[in-house]
Amino acid sequence: MSPKTELIFPAYLIASLRELRGEKWRRLVDRTAKLPETHPESLAFTLMMVELDGCMRCNSTSYKFLRGCAACAAQTVQSFKGTDEELLDMYEQAQRDLNSGVLHQIDWDAPRVRDIQLVDIERDSLSLVA
Repeated sequence: MSPKTELIFPAYLIASLRELRGEKWRRLVDRTAKLPETHPESLAFTLMMVELDGCMRCNSTSYKFLRGCAACAAQTVQSFKGTDEELLDMYEQAQRDLNSGVLHQIDWDAPRVRDIQLVDIERDSLSLVA
């Protein structure tokens, strides 16, 4: 077992993902990495990574678990087949999930279908506008 394996993606790893994608991704990482781990935007980033990485299905016998969270997260972000905008959409959806309090209703094994708008990364705040 890796000494750096967590139960779910830890917020302290956010900054390590900065250089894995394009400029919009880097700006999102830069913004959320400097926030406390309990800040809503940091929590949304963590939730997005939990979904993307499949943390809820990870266990002590899985290859991903044995490699550790840092390696798993880096590989997942780097090999994501979608665009940076799609990752930002996932982040925005995670914000909405947190804001609506429906996390207990999420089927973590089901593919997520989202009807979302693109994040305007140029704004000072990435918070959603209702």
